[in-house]
Amino acid sequence: MTDPRPTIRLDKWLWHARFFKSRSIAAGIVTAGKVRVDSQPVSKPARAIGPGNVLTFVQAEQTKVVRVIACGERRGPAPEAQALYEDLSPVVEKRPYNPGGDRKGRPTKKDRRDMMSHRGSESPFDLE
Repeated sequence: MTDPRPTIRLDKWLWHARFFKSRSIAAGIVTAGKVRVDSQPVSKPARAIGPGNVLTFVQAEQTKVVRVIACGERRGPAPEAQALYEDLSPVVEKRPYNPGGDRKGRPTKKDRRDMMSHRGSESPFDLE
């Protein structure tokens, strides 16, 4: 007789594999319809998944594509969690660090001096 394929709840597996910090966060992501199982959108956290399923979801502004290898017995340490899946995510090229180019917020002292020179004032403390 053939044993049935081992399965586990989707939200529980996402938590076991350490993609989300708590099971309720994982369930919320699934309920919001932000997870796909084998290219099909899923909205029920209790959806059964098992080895061979491919999951697609967004985590920390990065699209994750993973193939389930094992169901897992518990939420263990990171090396144990990484053995539960194979990462198929596309490689994302990191942007180089640009300390002043994309700055938003307060201007620096140099920026303020430049603004004052464009206005024609020598010092920001001139009261003319």
